[in-house]
Amino acid sequence: MEANIYTQEGKDAGKITLSSEVFGLSWNADLVYQVTNTMNSNARENIAHTKTRGEVRGGGKKPWQQKGTGRARHGSTRSPIWVGGGVAHGPRNDKNYSRKVNRKTKAKALYTILSKKFKDGEILFVDSISFPVPKTKDAKAVLASLSGVKGFEKLSRTSKNTALITLDKKNLITSKSFGNFGNIEVDELRNINPLTAMAHRFIIVVNPKEALPQIISKLSK
Repeated sequence: MEANIYTQEGKDAGKITLSSEVFGLSWNADLVYQVTNTMNSNARENIAHTKTRGEVRGGGKKPWQQKGTGRARHGSTRSPIWVGGGVAHGPRNDKNYSRKVNRKTKAKALYTILSKKFKDGEILFVDSISFPVPKTKDAKAVLASLSGVKGFEKLSRTSKNTALITLDKKNLITSKSFGNFGNIEVDELRNINPLTAMAHRFIIVVNPKEALPQIISKLSK
């Protein structure tokens, strides 16, 4: 399995042999849904919080006597059926939404997503992206050049979650150069996960010969 490598000017720079374990898997929607749903649950922040009838202020006095009034019996004005009372089964900020996902399952889901994106022509391999100084103008020129590659014409036109640029190692100059683009995210390839892979239409892998071994080892660690 081979793929083309391009320069940051959009010119051909040779080919690279890809692992079938990472880019040759068939699509498994159930696996991807299970992993991404679990990761979203783990990332959930408990903000909404309601008070139960035991936490609402007041309501200590019985509203009226138990019998003889002709009305329904009540023991407190802070019952959930009263206005100003507590909330039954409401959201609580002490609820634990965390769920466990196996490391190998998570890696397999990532490989499945990468395989589908590769088959759909949404992964671009670039030998290097470098700038002498952080400059948005230079980063914009690179995107314009890479959008000249067949299948990646929308790199410089889509306004939301266009591409995830993955580096083989941390590069502040490159990260700062793309920092003003709201539709571009820059990170190291070793940090990629199913959520970030699914959140962007295109994935640009910079220096794939050095970067790809970082994700191939995810399943063997």
